[in-house]
Amino acid sequence: MSSVFSGDETAPFFGFLGAAAALVFSCMGAAYGTAKSGVGVASMGVMRPELVMKSIVPVVMAGVLGIYGLIIAVIISTGINPKAKPYFLFDGYAHLSSGLACGLAGLAAGMAIGIVGDAGVRANAQQPKLFVGMILILIFAEALALYGLIVGIILSSRAGQSRAD
Repeated sequence: MSSVFSGDETAPFFGFLGAAAALVFSCMGAAYGTAKSGVGVASMGVMRPELVMKSIVPVVMAGVLGIYGLIIAVIISTGINPKAKPYFLFDGYAHLSSGLACGLAGLAAGMAIGIVGDAGVRANAQQPKLFVGMILILIFAEALALYGLIVGIILSSRAGQSRAD
């Protein structure tokens, strides 16, 4: 009874690594964006406490980034079941790339949201006309993570298509 090592035995490792990368990197972006924006809100709240609730938008937008990573991590982890269906290296790499695409896009978006949110809420306290511009910049920063989520979903859907069943 000799078993030939084909490499596919390690495939689930790459799939689970993709799920972890999606969640970890997205949550790192969410945490950074929340912390950086929160510092700006706290600083601005000293000068203009009536604007605190209006200025909480960047914190909420940063928090959504973690949800994107969670969605991809769940999609990937439900697709890994080598006992029910063969799981090849192609599938593992597809899931790894899916998780990295979503996670790193979420990290980049979180950094952008944090920096823009911090500076934006402070500037908004001094000049209220800047609010709409700040929101538009935050929307474009959030869109970066949404692009990563979309690409992550497309890449994870490629898993399972490596060989004809």
